[in-house]
Amino acid sequence: MLTSRIHRRKPKGKPIAKATTRANAAKSSIRAHVEHVFAHQKNRFGLFVRTIGLARAEAKLTLCNLAYNFNRLIFHERRESMGWLCLKFAKRG
Repeated sequence: MLTSRIHRRKPKGKPIAKATTRANAAKSSIRAHVEHVFAHQKNRFGLFVRTIGLARAEAKLTLCNLAYNFNRLIFHERRESMGWLCLKFAKRG
């Protein structure tokens, strides 16, 4: 019931098959969504886990994830509220 999410390599000395290219592209889109979260946390929050003990590392990651989720919530709330304002002004004009 599980499917592989690992990219397939190009065969040595042969061109890559179109089906393999499409499969790799689909896997890349999923990977990109996940990697963007980590990149944001690393750049914005300075995420660099170097602690003694798993409990401290887990706490640092949990707080970073919480801050990221709050930022996303604020972003979506502002976007939604601005969208309603734009719709109101568009109907008047």
